[in-house]
Amino acid sequence: MENPKEKGLGTLRLTMFGIGLILASGAFAIPGDFAAAGAYPLASLIGWGITGVGMLSLCLCYFRLSIVKPQLTSGLYTYAREGFGEFIGFCSAWGYWISAILAQISFLTMLFSSLGHFFPGAFGAGNNLTSIVTASVIVWVLAFLISRGINQAVTINVIVVLAKLLPILVLLVAIIFARAFDPDVFMANFTGEGSGMTLIEQVKGTTFITVWIFIGIEGAVVISQRAKTTKDAGRATVICFLCMLALYMMISVLSMGVLPTEELAELSTPSMAGVLEAVVGSWGATLVNVAVIISIAGALFTYTILCVDSAYAPASKGCFPKFFARVNERGTPVTSLLLSTVVIQIFLIIIYFNDSTYQICYSLSTSMIMFPYFLSGLYCLKITFKGETLEGLSGGAKAGTWIIAVIGAVYGAWMLYASGWQAVLSSAVLFGPGILLYAYTQRQKAEKIFPRVVDTVAVVVVVVAFVLSIMFMANGTIQMF
Repeated sequence: MENPKEKGLGTLRLTMFGIGLILASGAFAIPGDFAAAGAYPLASLIGWGITGVGMLSLCLCYFRLSIVKPQLTSGLYTYAREGFGEFIGFCSAWGYWISAILAQISFLTMLFSSLGHFFPGAFGAGNNLTSIVTASVIVWVLAFLISRGINQAVTINVIVVLAKLLPILVLLVAIIFARAFDPDVFMANFTGEGSGMTLIEQVKGTTFITVWIFIGIEGAVVISQRAKTTKDAGRATVICFLCMLALYMMISVLSMGVLPTEELAELSTPSMAGVLEAVVGSWGATLVNVAVIISIAGALFTYTILCVDSAYAPASKGCFPKFFARVNERGTPVTSLLLSTVVIQIFLIIIYFNDSTYQICYSLSTSMIMFPYFLSGLYCLKITFKGETLEGLSGGAKAGTWIIAVIGAVYGAWMLYASGWQAVLSSAVLFGPGILLYAYTQRQKAEKIFPRVVDTVAVVVVVVAFVLSIMFMANGTIQMF
């Protein structure tokens, strides 16, 4: 969508644009999700520290790549494809697409969980039959509207961003001015002694949550194409990230001073509603749930388009089959839209029969996107070794680029390690079927299925992981939904 009015954006507008991309449903569930993952105050602070350094470095890797590799603009998969071959590039594109679809499922689950606050008999926890049927109707209506060429209005974006920020600001202000933060509550079990989890296990438990709430950070770098200067884009990206990190940390830390970790873990989704209710009364829970409903209802349109673009963009570059790139007379990628909607519908049915929750859905979404994040960070490190990211830089800037590239790659590896082998194998169940689509794409292009040795090795790894995951699922060692 080339809008000339969106060209030449300054730092402030770029920053607000980036915040709109990153701030999503996860912010409303931070207090309960951290506690449910077993993270007590010390582990939470360490987890935020790792996330702050790691995500910022990864973000700056994307920014540096956007400067030295301006031709690679069609998504994270282009970095994986350029650096590590056709199949690994395909896996990155496939993982990003499935992650976007699962994110949409997560939003729908939270939407109906919030509606369940007002209509508990109808929607329950957001995963009963009424919720799934209504969600299915919404998904297909959105697909129809998008197929007709209806784009999201700027006004809707503004309303959605305000709806996200209002209850968060109310929560923070209420806790501070009502003096609801109790240091004794915060320090009561600072290290989580007696919880049955070591400190490192608690820290690892925060990984899925922190990655989930920062999904979209790569999108904040893409807007550099609309900036007045690359300096404005870089400054806006850093400001955007630091603002979100500070906001998320305040939500997390202040909530742990309002209710003990054990009570936070028992709060229903969105847990911010329970925290605000404890501070100001029942109207606080109502405010949060209304805000979640407005926020997600507006965001569903954006994320439906994201699902479509996540399939269309790779197809336009020959990474997915050509039929994904078909458009109708209105310029809408109808095949990608239809297939994305069908896959969303399938997942909704699976969720119903498995009684899956919002947390399970976003954990899977996060698992799938960790690989594209890791591969793009690794690619930045690879070309830094070659000196490509260091061209035109002075001594200090070169050292900074090296540090960013190393930390970005290491943080990508940390995400996979911290998620645990069960999560990695669970994601293999979703990566496995993609091999068939990859083989079809290569045949369609009349190219070798495995053009390089690295492609063959990668396929073998995915197939072995897929088989192992099926075996472990069969005996109950791991579960997906």
